[in-house]
Amino acid sequence: MAAGVVVVGGGQAGFQTASSLRAEGYDGPIRLIGEEPQAPYQRPPLSKAFVLGKQDPSRLLLRPESFYKDHDIQLLTGERAISIDRSGGWVGLASGQQFAYDALVLALGARNRTLSIPGAGLDGVCYLRTLAEAAALKGRLESARDVVVIGGGFIGLEIAASARTLGKTVTVLEAFPRLMARVVAPVVSEYFRAAHAARGVEVTLSALVQEIRGTDTVKEVILASGSAVPADMVVVGIGVLPNVELASEAGLAVAGVPPHGISVDEFLRTNDERIFAIGDCAEYHNVFAGQRVRLESVQNAVDQATCVARTIAGKPAPYHSAPWFWSDQFDIRLQMVGLPAGHDRLVVRGSVEDGKFSVFYFNGDRLCAVDSVNRPADHLAARKMIAAGISPTPDQAADESINLKTL
Repeated sequence: MAAGVVVVGGGQAGFQTASSLRAEGYDGPIRLIGEEPQAPYQRPPLSKAFVLGKQDPSRLLLRPESFYKDHDIQLLTGERAISIDRSGGWVGLASGQQFAYDALVLALGARNRTLSIPGAGLDGVCYLRTLAEAAALKGRLESARDVVVIGGGFIGLEIAASARTLGKTVTVLEAFPRLMARVVAPVVSEYFRAAHAARGVEVTLSALVQEIRGTDTVKEVILASGSAVPADMVVVGIGVLPNVELASEAGLAVAGVPPHGISVDEFLRTNDERIFAIGDCAEYHNVFAGQRVRLESVQNAVDQATCVARTIAGKPAPYHSAPWFWSDQFDIRLQMVGLPAGHDRLVVRGSVEDGKFSVFYFNGDRLCAVDSVNRPADHLAARKMIAAGISPTPDQAADESINLKTL
């Protein structure tokens, strides 16, 4: 009897792998192993609709539990994989169970990068990655008055927007000179800084956090400048670390020091042909960036899972999906496609003042990325262009009289 496929990781990528295997006609055993007690669920709403009380936990589920029974997928929740025996072809769990595999898919995800400063362990210092963390954060927000968010990236700004919507006093502390500095152009950073400030969020840039003070619970955040910011709740959003330890301990290739991700080829295989890695934990060559990258997005998780499922089902094709992302803050939607690394020119389409504009990033004559703020039509057109390798000229991109869909 075939050992089948074992998928380690109960997030978006793991769920999609199991689901896509059945959709592609794979009829062997499938086991989906997740550390959290819940069936696989959506993470993006955690910082927005869930925290705001607009989405019940049951509606976060990617599928009802009956889906797994109906599709003959063995779902194991609350289980942690601790070892891989590559020669024997099995995975060992902390509970003592062992499962053999013909193919193993590592959808291990990532974990929050934590603060290492005095006071980081005080009550009231929160992170957001899991549903349990989101529930704790939501409960604390109900009684909080002064909320400090450390980190001006997507997650930090989304939480800041939610906390301010709930009427809290909110301060964002960002170490870089601008918001979302690693991923967007200065014009986008400045637009979001002004948008948050206009809604009552205090944004402090180039802010180096030195200490969190309090007796048992947080009272204030101390900056390197010596200034103190009142806080009865601190939310930390300073990035994530890929979960590569299980793979590394099994002798699978891991890129970078510190680890940047599990190394995979164009089919998302590791250096063991029976083992794949996908989603937030995997580093691969992205044809749009022209370099190896590790991406944290729903799109990447879903598309990589679909790619691996097809390979396992006997329909292999290289992974070449165009990356796209989004972030909702207040009533502002930022939609992004492509990767702007290496761009040497950018042009703006639309009106920054009206809060409806897109930024087109060019590397030479090649369009490499587009960020759209409240311009969904631009985003959809850009996704098609970048996926097809179509590049308008900078003048065409800036000219609103030109219909991007016709290029």
